[in-house]
Order: sequence, then C-alpha cells, then structure tokens
Amino acid sequence: MSQPPAGTGPVLLPTKAALAAARPGLGAPVVLVPTMGALHAGHRALLQAARDQAGPAGSVIVSIFVNPLQFRPGEDLDRYPRTLDDDLAMCASEGVRAVFAPSAAEMYPGGQPDVTVDPGPAGRVFEGEFRPGFFDGVLTVVLKLFHLIRPDVAVFGAKDAQQLMLVRRMVSDVDLDIAIAATPTVRDHDGLATSSRNRYLSAADRALALTLPRGLRAGQARAAQGAPAVLAAAEKVLRGETALAVDYVAVVDPRTFSPVAPDHAGPALIVAAARAGATRLIDNVPVVLAAGPAGADGEGQSRDAADH
Repeated sequence: MSQPPAGTGPVLLPTKAALAAARPGLGAPVVLVPTMGALHAGHRALLQAARDQAGPAGSVIVSIFVNPLQFRPGEDLDRYPRTLDDDLAMCASEGVRAVFAPSAAEMYPGGQPDVTVDPGPAGRVFEGEFRPGFFDGVLTVVLKLFHLIRPDVAVFGAKDAQQLMLVRRMVSDVDLDIAIAATPTVRDHDGLATSSRNRYLSAADRALALTLPRGLRAGQARAAQGAPAVLAAAEKVLRGETALAVDYVAVVDPRTFSPVAPDHAGPALIVAAARAGATRLIDNVPVVLAAGPAGADGEGQSRDAADH
C-alpha cells in the first residue's frame, strides 16, 4: 500500500477522521510534505525528495492547507491561490499515496485556538518582525500536522530558511521523533525562486523582482572578503533599485538566524525580503565566508532587525 497503483491518484483525505482511518495502511516510513497547495516546480522537488526518503516500501503524504493563523489582516489569505485539482494531478504523477486537505473549520473547530506555539526570539526577527505572529501560526499548524499524521520524516524547502530552522528547533526542543529533511531552493529559468506568489507578478513586477536573486548573487561573489563585504555588495544591488521595497537584507547563521560577526568564517546565509509591486517575496543563498577584517564596519545585517 506504499504507492498508488498505476493510473490512479492519491487518496484524498478531507477530514481528521478520514486521515485517522487511512493512517494504519500507510507503509513505513511515512514521509510528510506540508504545503499550502498551488503546487509548482519547487513543490515537485519536495515530492521527489520525499519519494526518495520513503523508498520502495514507504508512503508519501502531502498536506494541503491554507493556514489562516499565519496571515495577518490585509495579507493575501483570501486571494491565495487554491488549485486542488492541479495539485492532486502533480501528487499523482510523483507517487504520492495520500493528500490530507482539511478545511479551516476541520483544523480549528473552535475557531482561533487559545494555545499556540511560541517561536521564541528567533521567530520574532526578520520574517517574524515584518509579519508579527507569522511563525506562531506556522509552528502551530506544523505541530498539529505532525500530531495528526505521525510522520517519520517531514520535508521542507530551503527557500523558507527561517521556517526550516524554527521547525527543526521545535522538533528538538519538544522531543518529537521526526526527522526533518530539506531540499535546495528551486529557481525558474530567469533565476527567480519558485513561489506560489510569483503568479501575482506582472511582467514589469517580475523584472523588478529579479533584483532579489541578483543582489544575493552579488553578495555571494564577495564571500572571500568576509561578511561585511558580502552584505555591502548585496545591499548595493537591492537598495540601488529604488522601485524595490526592501524589508531586510542580512547575513545570518543558518542554525540560529543570528547575524554573523564581521570576522565570522564558515557557512552562512544571505537572506532578503522585498516587495515588487504588491507582491512580497523572500529569498536566500548559502555562502561560505572567509574571515573579515577585525573591527570591520557592519554587523552582518541591516534594517530594524539589527535591534533584535
């Protein structure tokens, strides 16, 4: 029962009761790919990685749920794309065994829950600063999915690097027996990181959005000169494009999301978020830093995140 028979799609599970009934029949290991739907090439990479993790005997299960807890008033909850039929087709093509696609009322029968997951200080900087409460909502729904589905492995994308770090920390801090696997960021032919929100971009907005990966690459190219040079190069590109509304750009430790010291040597992430037109996008690239000069200007970060 580890994989759908040829020519069939995954089992659609719209309720917790249906999930509970189906769960004993899923071959081990059970590998979960949590999504909000509107699946694209980046999700396909997650599904393929999950299939590899599951192996011939295991099962891949995908959750599709647009989680209202992680949207603030005025954000794009109502217009967030919902493409269940297309999502199911992609899941079928990648050997997904089951899709858990509950309604908001099914996941939160009492409405807004009183008890949620506090992401801690690392969840209140960068994305957490610009989207207050976002990671509370993310970690709450992820913990619920882990409890309901009981996966052996869960697969996340590296594009959402701060989310990935916080999920890993939650799993460690509350002693969940779940392995967290990550897949590299998938990019479109022009270099823009794949995102369900990319469909909102006009041609002009997309051209503007390409400043984001271009700035990150400029920073990456200065790795041998240390963190301050990396940050300066990325900022020059990103903030030099005045039509791009930059929320933050920083060089951080991927394990903690703390800004790296100017003389840091070793792995780091260049992270950034910006708005092209009405669409807000995030991106990051890994970098291996050489030690910068002692006392160099810059703290590996910029914008208000420096105060946190």
